[in-house]
Order: sequence, then C-alpha cells, then structure tokens
Amino acid sequence: MKIVIIIGGSVLMEDSNPKKFREYAKILRDLSKDHKIWIVIGGGKPAREYIALARSLGANEAQCDDIGIDVTRLNAKLLKIALGDSAYPEIAKNFQEALKFSESKKIVIMGGTEPAHSTDAVGAILAEFVDADILINLTSVDGFYDKDPKKYKDAKFYSKVTISKMLEVLDNKSMAGTYEFFDRTALDVVSRSKIKLKIANGKDPQNLLRVLKGEVGTTVIPK
Repeated sequence: MKIVIIIGGSVLMEDSNPKKFREYAKILRDLSKDHKIWIVIGGGKPAREYIALARSLGANEAQCDDIGIDVTRLNAKLLKIALGDSAYPEIAKNFQEALKFSESKKIVIMGGTEPAHSTDAVGAILAEFVDADILINLTSVDGFYDKDPKKYKDAKFYSKVTISKMLEVLDNKSMAGTYEFFDRTALDVVSRSKIKLKIANGKDPQNLLRVLKGEVGTTVIPK
C-alpha cells in the first residue's frame, strides 16, 4: 500500500523531545517493510517564530513563506536522522523528486515546496501525484471538529465527515486560530482525486497505527 503521512510541526516539534522522533522512526520503519511511505513534515512553533521575526523586519508574505519552508525542511532532516538508513538520504524538494526517491524503496521525507502552499496542501498534492492509497494527517487534535476544541467545550467531533461539511465550517471561519485542519487547497485536491483521507491526533505516535486500523480519528468522505 502507498501511504502519505503528514506530521504537523505542532506534533513533532511540540517540545523538541528526541523520544518522540525515535518513537515515530520505529513505527515508520516497521510500516515501510510492507508499505511504500512518504512523509511531509510541518513547521510548527519554530516556523511561526521565524516568520514572526521576519515579518517584523519587513519581509513580505512570499519571503515569510520561504522562511517557513526552510524550517519544515530542517524538521524533516531531524526525522531523517532518526530514521537512519531507512530514509532516503535527501529531503525531497518537489513532487518529482519524491516519486523518484521512492524507487529506492526507502522512506521519502519532504517539507514545504513553494510559497502559498501549506504542508497540508503539499501532502494532498503528493498523495495525488504518487497515486497513494491513503493520506493520513497527524495533527494536534483528535480529528475534525465543527470548531476549535481547545477553545470551545461544546465542539462536536466527527468520526466521519464529508468535504462539503468541512468547507462549510471553513467558510464560517470557525476554525481560525490554532485549530489545525486541512486547508481549502488540500480539500480541493482530496475531493477531485477521491483520496482516502484520515485525520488523527499525532501527539501519541502509536495513533499512526491506530488510525490505519480505523480505531481513532476522522475519516473524510470526498464528496
């Protein structure tokens, strides 16, 4: 099976704990024995801090995006180190490289690709590009809610949700702030290609295995 996994920077870089990198590395190595794996890494807090500093120095939004991309690639290099020989030795900078590197049968890792594309969008486009069987988004919440569960106690969790419902919530701007989910570009790609998408909390690396078994997270129905 071809699996594309997005690991949010807020998950992997939350406390800069090497234990979390090692736990993910072990799980990913085991998965790669039977599946072809691609991983997209987000920027998290380090990216936000660099972007905020750049913006205060007068950087435009494209320059800020470029800095964010650099940070995602640094995060990707850390996971590559944790994976050792199981990972392809270079960080893929675009989708063509990601596909080419996968011919090695090693785990392929990448960060951002270009300005105005979130790593959610990168993961969705990558899944489409390599014809993945499943796309998994590991974020800092348990799955999809109708509003930020960190701010609202009455936030409703969806074990299954349509893309049209997700877009409805996005249009209502209920997800602003820290609530992380797939952005519009990513949702459009998933919808047009009918990609199987699951969203789950990645703070516990074992949830990667659980979401593959359908035990946790949200399943997104591409309608």
